Amino acid sequence: MNLPNLSDARVRTKDKSIIKRDDYVVPSSVKDIGRNKYYHILTYGCQMNVHDSENIGAIMEDMKYTRVDDMDKADVIVINTCAIRENAHNKVMGMLGRIKHLREIRPDIITIFCGCMAQEEGISKELKDNYKWVDIVMGTHNIHKLPLYMEELVNNKKQEIEVFSIEGDIIEGIPVKRDSKYKAWVNIMYGCDKFCTYCIVPYTRGKQRSRLPEDIINEVNELVKSGYKEVTLLGQNVNAYGKDLDINYNMANLLEDVSKTNIPRIRFVTSHPWDFTEEMINVISKCDNIMPYIHLPIQSGSNRILKLMNRRYTKEEYITLFNKLREYMPNCSISTDIIVGFPGETSKDFKETLDVVNELKFDLAYTFIYSPREGTPASNMKDDTTLEEKKDRLSKLNKLVNKYALLNNKKYKNKIVDVLIEGESDKNGKYMGYTDTMKLVNVSCDKKYVGSIVKVKITDVKTWSMDGVVVDD
Repeated sequence: MNLPNLSDARVRTKDKSIIKRDDYVVPSSVKDIGRNKYYHILTYGCQMNVHDSENIGAIMEDMKYTRVDDMDKADVIVINTCAIRENAHNKVMGMLGRIKHLREIRPDIITIFCGCMAQEEGISKELKDNYKWVDIVMGTHNIHKLPLYMEELVNNKKQEIEVFSIEGDIIEGIPVKRDSKYKAWVNIMYGCDKFCTYCIVPYTRGKQRSRLPEDIINEVNELVKSGYKEVTLLGQNVNAYGKDLDINYNMANLLEDVSKTNIPRIRFVTSHPWDFTEEMINVISKCDNIMPYIHLPIQSGSNRILKLMNRRYTKEEYITLFNKLREYMPNCSISTDIIVGFPGETSKDFKETLDVVNELKFDLAYTFIYSPREGTPASNMKDDTTLEEKKDRLSKLNKLVNKYALLNNKKYKNKIVDVLIEGESDKNGKYMGYTDTMKLVNVSCDKKYVGSIVKVKITDVKTWSMDGVVVDD
């Protein structure tokens, strides 16, 4: 049994990450354990978690389990968790209650708890003390060890908790069962060393460590051969890619090399403004298959709050970067993240955030009320703003964000744009997809277009989506 330790998770040494290529093994004793049985995965959080669940799904199927959409029919339930905000935490704990009730009816159900919440000291201890019926608890560093934990569970019939607070290695060769046949997530790096004062990710995901470029390029080439139309390069801070490698190779180099694979569409998330170089902007602007969409979190428009957040840039530096992106790529869409109610945020600080939103007119902003995470520096900062005031600020911010989202979408009315059709829309009889600038479009078209990039004329626009029709060649 290994429990997480926050002090250990803070450690950053100069030791190089080890690349392990033979660490994923399915013991013979569990190779057929899932035959005629079903698994169900519940995923919370970011794109990295979604991709982790694709790995977990493939591992389960290597043990002959079959995926099922109905949790009530599953023999194994996997909860892949997020620790970034309290809301996600509450949802997970509520789901545990529902699973416990299900186990009272079907006591043989195996429950696996993994992801970022497992990396939190308090959560793993609570699972150990009060949720002994949760069979396996594992963190973010050892997903590939799941078959070994299943073997231990079969042999010992007792709770397995294996969560490591380490800087982390790079594990190659983990299988993946992708959710889409057309779009794929590709990890390019893991962890984060920024240590923003509000963020738990550096503690739950380990230090910043980059995959070798040849491993990434090989993965993308295989996706091209399989007919994929789009890849999204993933990392907690993709712009810092390569900083830990001794090969004089950075994110701009990687983007250019991935572009040469000729995959039709390339995206990347998430970018930290501090590491966004002009060299990157040059590459993005000159490569047609790198999409003109940038997610660039600002978090606050107040320099005082940005300093308290340890964001390492000023409002003015962010605006300069934003304008440079617009200069090189006038049609680029830019989205952001904004936190309201950070400890110590005054009305003046909040007004500065509104001023920045009014100036930059983001295509989209993901907005949140500050959520304290135990163990982070911000959780110990004095916070004397009432929840009512925070909710009022969020409402005012969202009203402004919605205004500019709609204004930006209106620019597309009657234009013809390229859309990758992904599947059925929740709009009756339509299909959905995204433009190169990451605008959601509900398209009136035939099913034959699913998986294709097609010309679509935009017929109507709304705040969060657009409608369109396929334009015949």
